[in-house]
Amino acid sequence: MVAGYVLKLIISLFVILLGCTFFTNAVEWFGKKLNLAEGAVGSILAAVGTALPETIIPIIAILFSKGESSHQVGIGAIAGAPFMLGTLAFFITGLAVIVYTLLKKRTLKMNVDRSVFERDLTYFMIVYGIAVATTFIQNHKLIRTIIAIILFVAYLIYVKKTLADESENEETQELEKLYFTKLLKLPNNLLWISAQLILSLAIIIFGAHLFVEYVQKVATLIGISALVLSIIITPIATELPEKLNSVIWIGKKKDTLAIGNITGAMVFQSSVPVVFGIIFTPWNLKGITMVSAILAFSSAVLNLLWVKIRKNVNPFALLFGGVLYLIFIAYVFWI
Repeated sequence: MVAGYVLKLIISLFVILLGCTFFTNAVEWFGKKLNLAEGAVGSILAAVGTALPETIIPIIAILFSKGESSHQVGIGAIAGAPFMLGTLAFFITGLAVIVYTLLKKRTLKMNVDRSVFERDLTYFMIVYGIAVATTFIQNHKLIRTIIAIILFVAYLIYVKKTLADESENEETQELEKLYFTKLLKLPNNLLWISAQLILSLAIIIFGAHLFVEYVQKVATLIGISALVLSIIITPIATELPEKLNSVIWIGKKKDTLAIGNITGAMVFQSSVPVVFGIIFTPWNLKGITMVSAILAFSSAVLNLLWVKIRKNVNPFALLFGGVLYLIFIAYVFWI
């Protein structure tokens, strides 16, 4: 039985990869049609689009499921998303740079717009710091609600700032043909770009939900608690779109898109889903949820300090996210 679910897991991974391939192609063309810079495309369009699967899961768990277990799943998924992005996603992106370099497809030097990286991590640290601190006033419902509204408004301000940032008006590379144009001989206009974008998102969400379903079944057979499952396994599955999109862009030497895809998602995940957690759950972050939040924050601080001091984004610095992830896994098994 376990072997059958493992096979279905692998198939769902290929479904997600297919969706991500079409998504990265479509979102680049969509950004070009709207005259958006790479930083805005990566930090907003790609980040929010591919964040949909892991955003939907905690909202459904919190709003449409009942009982303490559903709240645990919701809070675990909300806390787990920034943690996975700040640790595992950074690690995989840094590793992708090194692997592509070994394959002679690029160099170790990452051509990332530092202003995009610094802006995203700064917003993340402020917003996520406030969100985590809110757990200490969990008994004050009105204050929590006000903070939740502030966090949502903060994300809108971030979007406005990203779109208006003149420092992002860099030259973009030549884009690969739209796949709908290449495969189906359809015109390369906004209608078919949008159609490919929507279809690819549907494939990603479908694949991610399949992955989560089969992971849960395997985990149930092995015997894992709902909180551990939601904070470790579910985010790994639902964060795959960010990781795979970033790996694809790293291979194409579009480093600002690759990094912005992750850091932009960190800002989104630390604000929009958190609003639902703060308002509709006790928002009592403790144990592994608090540890995951601290490690996510630590990753952002360390990477921001690196860029401030060394004036570059380095793949080996990104690999440190893997160390933080291993620390978390060690903590989970220790308790």
